[in-house]
Amino acid sequence: MSQEARPSEVDGFAVAPEAPDAVVVEQDWQRLHKRTVVVAPLSELAGLLGVAFLLLVVRGFSGLSWIEMGIGITAAVALIVFGVLRWYTTRYRVTSTHVELHTGLVFKKERSVARDRLRTVDATADVFHRIFGLSVVKIGTGRQDQGTEDELALDAIDHAEADRLRALLLRRLPAPVASTESLPPVRPDGSVADPAEAGAEAVAAESERVLTKLDPKWLRFAPFTLFGLIAVGALGAAGAWLARTLNIDVAHLPASEALLGWIRHTPIALVIVLALGVLLVLAVLGSLVVYVMSYWNYRLTRRDDGTLHVAYGLLTLRSVTIEEKRIKGVELHEQLLLRQVRGATLKAVATGLGTGQDSGMLLPPAPVAEAHRVVADVLEVDPAPTAIPLRKHPRAALRRLMLWDFVVLPVIIGGLAVLAWQDIFPDWPWQAALALIPVVLLISWDEYRSLGHALTEKYLVSRSGSVLRNTVVLQRTGIIGWRIRQSILQRRAHMLTVGATSATSAGVYEVQYVDQTDGLELAEAAVPELLTPFLERG
Repeated sequence: MSQEARPSEVDGFAVAPEAPDAVVVEQDWQRLHKRTVVVAPLSELAGLLGVAFLLLVVRGFSGLSWIEMGIGITAAVALIVFGVLRWYTTRYRVTSTHVELHTGLVFKKERSVARDRLRTVDATADVFHRIFGLSVVKIGTGRQDQGTEDELALDAIDHAEADRLRALLLRRLPAPVASTESLPPVRPDGSVADPAEAGAEAVAAESERVLTKLDPKWLRFAPFTLFGLIAVGALGAAGAWLARTLNIDVAHLPASEALLGWIRHTPIALVIVLALGVLLVLAVLGSLVVYVMSYWNYRLTRRDDGTLHVAYGLLTLRSVTIEEKRIKGVELHEQLLLRQVRGATLKAVATGLGTGQDSGMLLPPAPVAEAHRVVADVLEVDPAPTAIPLRKHPRAALRRLMLWDFVVLPVIIGGLAVLAWQDIFPDWPWQAALALIPVVLLISWDEYRSLGHALTEKYLVSRSGSVLRNTVVLQRTGIIGWRIRQSILQRRAHMLTVGATSATSAGVYEVQYVDQTDGLELAEAAVPELLTPFLERG
């Protein structure tokens, strides 16, 4: 006997209810986008083409041997064949319970991740992917050991499919209804909708609120980051590698010989000043370029599906979606130079984010006032926990921090001086170390001034560090344990380090050099009854 069934609504589409004797229809296996066959070899060939171009410039076409040209052509053909095989042998599908990925021709690999373990959907698109309208989607569970077994990478699919997967995988439906996601979506008029179209319409139906976006004025913070020095170092290393690869004797180039001749006839003080000036200019320009390349088009938005969405990048576009219910706090990073111009960066403390580069990034280098405002918006509290006054730590913490300055550093300087006296080392190492003593003392003093903690209604706040000062805001309900450490010197000074453990990427967040009584009372008040059984009253 048949019974008429009325369609039910799921995300704006009518889905036919499952009949008592019906078999759940799983999503068909899908391939990566066919344009991957072109994009994958191009991405790999870009580096080879750059080297080939330099070879032609330096040696000329007649200077290349048949062996070198044969190796280049063989490598190009191999990359194209590999790209075709990877597209042909890669399949994926999303079921009601798992995301599955099958790869390989000779050595086949089948991977499956349960959907209830998914934490993030990360989409990136470099220049070649953007030209062809594709994205690389990484579906992760945020394993603490950074293993690849719990991360599935789809390289590459089109933007519409990437948006559909994001909306589908981060949506949490009640368990009895979850199986309907694997059924073909049916519109109210009875027509069957294309899955990609359905996903695109579902994403379009979502509304979002912009929490913050890039202000061009933030570029003034770029020179106070380490981006410029890293860029200059990377370019120098790349240039040295190319010179060795192309058998170029840099020291005997006309420009190098002219520069060395000028240095020999110029006062050393002027050479040092000019060299530092050139390095400073290059570092500033490099930092501006890296900042624009990395964070242009930055936007942080809150969506109605309970997620935060971060998107940024000029040439390589990256977007990360984080479920708000997995956010357990934030980290405010104030690097020493950035702090001098009232700048900071912001990162989410959340379960399942991992510890990769820019993992959980909420705000690039920006005004610290903007960071406090974003913290208040993300955590939905006022005032922002990162802006509240903190309780200072005992004076004994300063003595402990300066122990290195007054004991360890003089020993190192003395050792270097003895080696110089024996003509084993030159004099400048111990002289440079001696000149660093005031700098080290100032850093220790600044680190002591940074120490502090506070406890609000919902959050534990801890701050430490000088060269890189971190303020951690951790949700009290996200604390699952305590790790108490006390060295011999700390014991004599009645201090200890209290570490709050959580299921987030870092695992432990410490309140350093806190008074022994204050630290234990803080832990007991933050999560009542968790530490109490281990305390001895006396």
